[in-house]
Amino acid sequence: MRAVLYDEFGAPPRVENVDDPRPEPDGVVIAVRATGLCRSDWHGWRGHDSDIKQLPHVPGHELAGEILEVGAEVRKWRPGDRVTMPFVAGCGSCPECLEGAPQVCDRQFQPGFTAWGSFAEAVAVRYADFNLVRLPEEMDFVTAASLGCRLGTAYRAVALQGNVRPGMWVAIHGCGGLGLSAVMIAKALDARIIAIDINEEALALARQFGAEHTIDASGKGDIAEYVRALSDRGAHVSLDCLGSAGTAANSIRCLRKRGRHVQVGLLVGDEATRPLPMGAVIGRELEIYGSHGLAAVDYRGLLDLVSRGRLDPRRLVRRVIPLSETPAALVELGAFQSTGITVIDPQMP
Repeated sequence: MRAVLYDEFGAPPRVENVDDPRPEPDGVVIAVRATGLCRSDWHGWRGHDSDIKQLPHVPGHELAGEILEVGAEVRKWRPGDRVTMPFVAGCGSCPECLEGAPQVCDRQFQPGFTAWGSFAEAVAVRYADFNLVRLPEEMDFVTAASLGCRLGTAYRAVALQGNVRPGMWVAIHGCGGLGLSAVMIAKALDARIIAIDINEEALALARQFGAEHTIDASGKGDIAEYVRALSDRGAHVSLDCLGSAGTAANSIRCLRKRGRHVQVGLLVGDEATRPLPMGAVIGRELEIYGSHGLAAVDYRGLLDLVSRGRLDPRRLVRRVIPLSETPAALVELGAFQSTGITVIDPQMP
């Protein structure tokens, strides 16, 4: 099969013919019909993710497709089934999985990180019975792929970790694919949204997707004060969807008393160890939450928003590209120049 792979972190990725995957006893092989291009894939390519242990490596973790082959221990799935899955697949038997939190499973399987991923014509995945999500018949594969890391992660961050309710003020720092997904989820939950970014095109999309206010952070002074002024005492919930010490600090500082910060964007290198405004956390009794993926069982709430017409994931998709254009598109993610979501169709010529 054809796949995108790289030999060293940061080395130019390329499309190459590789061996077809085979299923583990508890896994399946999926014919990839669509797969999202995510900044997490860029972080992996740059060597920022410790889960990538062996090279060469095939990235890709936001996938949708049809099952080609099932392992001997799989009971719930058959070839031809249309599926997607969380990018964090729990083992199904550890204490975290049994408590309903497989997104923090110690033995988690992550396509594109712990194993070769979905920037390919097919991908082998593990823990199939516990993690695969059946697609509604009316949902196309491109839309299903867009539910992956970004919309799924945004849903958990906004609806579950953020516990957003109608009428709440929600500040979203960073309007890439993840941040715009958070805007759409918050709007679907009838929140009042303030979106912050330095890219006017991204802010324009945030307004289209339901942001009541947008703030261009380039050249601005105290972003937190802008948010607090617009939201009458501060946001109830604020999310750092970019992943930097500056946006994390602004997210905490813009909260009203007893507000909730959700860290969704990945902080790497020195950014991950810089101090945060803990004086505000103590003085205002703020809450700080992390958010990492979405359990397969929690896809029900996300799919319900789609089926009721509250959420249209396809609006996030800005372009669909073939595998041949993927290496260049992966490298370009580091420049923060693209908006919305790019989806790869391995069947495109």
